[in-house]
Amino acid sequence: MRTSVVDVGSKTVRLVVADAEGGVPLPVHTAKWRLRLADHVRPGGPVPEEAVEQLVEAVEGASRTAARWGAAGPLAFATAVVRSAPNRQEVLRTVRTRTGIGLYTLPGEVEAELTFLGARRWMGWRAGPLALFDIGGGSLEVAFGRGRLPDYVASLPLGAGRLTHEFFEGQDQDPPPPEAIRALRRKVRHQLRDVASRIRWEGPRTAVATSRTFEQLGRLCGTPPGRRGPFVERRMHRADLREAAERLAALPAARRAELPGISAPRAAQSLAGAVVGHTAMKLTGIKAVTICPWAIREGILLRHIEDGPSWWAEIARRNEESAAPPEPVPLRIAAATT
Repeated sequence: MRTSVVDVGSKTVRLVVADAEGGVPLPVHTAKWRLRLADHVRPGGPVPEEAVEQLVEAVEGASRTAARWGAAGPLAFATAVVRSAPNRQEVLRTVRTRTGIGLYTLPGEVEAELTFLGARRWMGWRAGPLALFDIGGGSLEVAFGRGRLPDYVASLPLGAGRLTHEFFEGQDQDPPPPEAIRALRRKVRHQLRDVASRIRWEGPRTAVATSRTFEQLGRLCGTPPGRRGPFVERRMHRADLREAAERLAALPAARRAELPGISAPRAAQSLAGAVVGHTAMKLTGIKAVTICPWAIREGILLRHIEDGPSWWAEIARRNEESAAPPEPVPLRIAAATT
């Protein structure tokens, strides 16, 4: 069985085409289109018409590419940048009308569940009780679980792009003044307080971090480069991340791209990402995280392999029937966890 996933994020549209062999999604082709929705959309603001046109073109390109590789119509989803837009339904309707592809949004808690599923499969049972952190452009997802699925999930408005807009854009100084960074850290601590208390109480044996933000921060902290392949262990220590945040804070946004691992499109938001990551690790008492290459796209592929198309049809139904953000769609055995 060959299937594909399209992930509309704050910076790029990513396509993964994969085969299911023995219940494992094996990628056969990947592609991405630079979209930079976050550059056009203020947090909580509408997606402008020109950005919708670019989104349509990217989804069309992803669909054509998937078809060339023998995959059926992709499972396409958009993250917080579209999910929180007041014209979300109009955007999704336009993409479907123009491309024939159903593009859907997932509640942040479901994104956390699916990301945890991907990370658990990558790390295996030997990881034991597992904590997960994922920093996106618009939100931070946190999860904890002892089994295949998480026992606890949370989605917080602490994305690197969102916080960069709120605290650093429009500043007269670049790099931003220390008081702006302190204000950002205070907000992150306040938002994370209850979630961090739960993670500390659970006492995870292993902690993982996913997302491009964490991958780039890990590289800045000295983890092996991507050319070494996905099976090389990549561990990022909290002390190293603190030093990385200090390095980023000392540089103008444009110069951060000169640092190892920091790409030009993400240079501006790398500081906010580092502050969120370090604060999350400090509040939860976690001293090191493993950078995990499997995340939400792999979680979706695993659900599709294991449960068939019915679960995705339910997500589609809830998106299409309601103009409000959809209610969380629990994973198949989530109700059995305690």
